[in-house]
Amino acid sequence: MDIGGYTRLRRRLTFAMLAFSLVPLFALGFFIHLQFSKTYHERMVSGIEAVTESKRRALDTFLAERVSQIKSLAWTHPFSELSDPARLGTIFGVIQSNARSYVDIGVINDQGEHVAYVGPYSLEAANYRDEPWFHEVMLKGQYVSDVFTGFRRFPHFIIAVMRRENGRAWILRATIDSAAVSAMLHRAYSGTNSDAFLLAVDGTLQSDSRNNGAIMTKSGLRLTMPDRAKRGVVVDTVASTDGRPMVTGMTWLENMPWLLVVMDDPREPLSPLVHTQLIVVLFLLGGAVVICLGTFFTTRVIVDKVIEADRRQAMLDASLMQSSKMAALGKLAAGVAHEVNNPLMLIRENAGWIRDLLSEEDAARMGHHAEIEEAAVKIEQHVDRAKGITHRMLGFGRRMEPMQEDVPLNVLTEQTVKFLESEALHRSITIHKDFDAELPAITTDTAQVQQVILNVLDNAIDAVGQGGSITVRTGATESGQEVFVSVTDTGGGITPEVLEHIFDPFYTTKKAGEGTGLGLAICYSIMEKLGGRIVAESTPGNGATFTVYLPTAPPAFTQDTLLNLR
Repeated sequence: MDIGGYTRLRRRLTFAMLAFSLVPLFALGFFIHLQFSKTYHERMVSGIEAVTESKRRALDTFLAERVSQIKSLAWTHPFSELSDPARLGTIFGVIQSNARSYVDIGVINDQGEHVAYVGPYSLEAANYRDEPWFHEVMLKGQYVSDVFTGFRRFPHFIIAVMRRENGRAWILRATIDSAAVSAMLHRAYSGTNSDAFLLAVDGTLQSDSRNNGAIMTKSGLRLTMPDRAKRGVVVDTVASTDGRPMVTGMTWLENMPWLLVVMDDPREPLSPLVHTQLIVVLFLLGGAVVICLGTFFTTRVIVDKVIEADRRQAMLDASLMQSSKMAALGKLAAGVAHEVNNPLMLIRENAGWIRDLLSEEDAARMGHHAEIEEAAVKIEQHVDRAKGITHRMLGFGRRMEPMQEDVPLNVLTEQTVKFLESEALHRSITIHKDFDAELPAITTDTAQVQQVILNVLDNAIDAVGQGGSITVRTGATESGQEVFVSVTDTGGGITPEVLEHIFDPFYTTKKAGEGTGLGLAICYSIMEKLGGRIVAESTPGNGATFTVYLPTAPPAFTQDTLLNLR
């Protein structure tokens, strides 16, 4: 290649590297911008929903408490007591000490006349016979008004409760200062332009608004009120009276026909986003400069290396040949691992499939049902042994033939418990271990015993479910001819009817698809062949105990027994 060829190569490399570097960089910047915008929008929406819902609960609680107080007062005190101004003043003083939102209180007869009044206004002679609220409460028995001025000449709303006593109706009426409601709403302000207020159905403000008008005036907002039958917060973007787009949360109060509106200026919470976007832009520009410099430097180095490579072609060919061999060797190794793992998995799945098919068959009608099922179980066991490194179960399946060997039962039990410690920890189950330090070693088949203990312990974890504890004990019988491993759980226990069939094949209390009913049956068969026994004890409601007994003297295995153990 001549000098012109190397120059063209440098240009092509420069263009390619810049394209493959700058395009992902700017794509990443654009993606970050979108994600930040989406995250801040979701955060803003969730924030306005939370504030609106919180204020709705506070207002509903406030109104419900006031209605409950007036109703309780009317129904726990007779007319004769409340119509006494002195007694009514004492009661009102107690109420005021606990709730400053009350302005005054009065008792009104069925003619609309004030019988007793306590408050800062001279309303003793007021007559409400012609007021709309008077007819509402006489008709419905309870009434909470919209905000109005009335005789007091300041915005308020009333809570009125009617009671019939001795054939005559009377009304207990309390005035609530709307400033108390406005104060609760003002605590929702989170920024300089945020706002919170109440609207009546006709759009009249029921509280002071920070930016959209005073109480008892039309708000002037062009918002679509949500359906009153719909619960929850509706979030929308609404223009304020000065034209600013505001993120708005709206929800109806449960105890009043008022719409709670909470508005927030998105520019304030989005200011961190603008700052972050500026940082991202600076980062992109800086990254682009670094990439350009790096590209020019790298292409120069690459072309120099190509020139040097052309001069030493033979050495390069040898290097490429070696690299090719190493790549082929790597692929071969990966292929071998893949080819070994796939058949193992297929064998394992087919063995499980065979067991599932057998569980649906009538064992009495199949001549070799038990042998086929046992063969499927052993296939799975041997596949698990073949994948011992992957599943960290070297101690469970390291031998392919039954063997008689000296087994330290405490060590074997400890190793088995470790297999399920993670599962127990995940379910918050505590495993207590109480091992007899003087326990003698026994002669038996390690893998088969470990399978039995593992199965019993796994069943105990399933029985406990979540929380609770499992106690694993080892010891020797009083006669000294047997040693035992017991597993006690704090689950729901086993009924006598289930306990009677607990070791029967295909008998299970688990849901369909979660158990085959073969686990304990296989454990029972294994213990019988090893010369031992397994016993289940339980009281419903107090957990269950499974005890595995093994002889201290080795059993005399016949050739048939050894074949069955395989």
